[in-house]
Amino acid sequence: MMDTKTALLVGVGGQGTILAGDILAKTAAAEGLDVKISEIHGMSQRGGSVSTVVRFGDAVSSMVVDPGTADVIVSFELVEALRAQQFLKQGGTMFVNDEEIVPVTVAIGNAAMPEDPRAQLSEVNSVLVAAGKIAREVMSPKSTNVVLIGALSTALPFAEDTWKDVISKRVPPKTVDANLAAFGAGRKAGRAEGS
Repeated sequence: MMDTKTALLVGVGGQGTILAGDILAKTAAAEGLDVKISEIHGMSQRGGSVSTVVRFGDAVSSMVVDPGTADVIVSFELVEALRAQQFLKQGGTMFVNDEEIVPVTVAIGNAAMPEDPRAQLSEVNSVLVAAGKIAREVMSPKSTNVVLIGALSTALPFAEDTWKDVISKRVPPKTVDANLAAFGAGRKAGRAEGS
């Protein structure tokens, strides 16, 4: 029996947040769980915020995530992690891509970046993952999202082979090996940082 778990994935348009949410949802379903998914695209085509909620368990009744209810958060960018941290429940874990994307409002001087987001995130249970760097090291620079899924997989009770099977079926055939390498490197980073 599994109580309903809530995962929130947040990022900026174009980072692969929606694909990552789909991989998580399909993995949970492949493990025999009821799954509900909700996506908010916002201004994703223009680099705006994107969020995906994936809830899974024996019987999931809604797709809603309220502040303080997410078991796990995956953030594709530091500032998005700061925005999302209010949703993390006590004892939950955040996996955060250790990169900043400067929003247009900051670039044109209408706003400022938050000071020292890493220090702010250290106040919650956050695992910083150099996902972009890791993706480049495994020769798959577009697989930052799959690196983060690999890190996330260390916090969920799903079989590694189930994750790999879903990834293999979900990504373009030419990229399967690269994405599996990214997933493996992300699992390794998630374990190392979380220990």
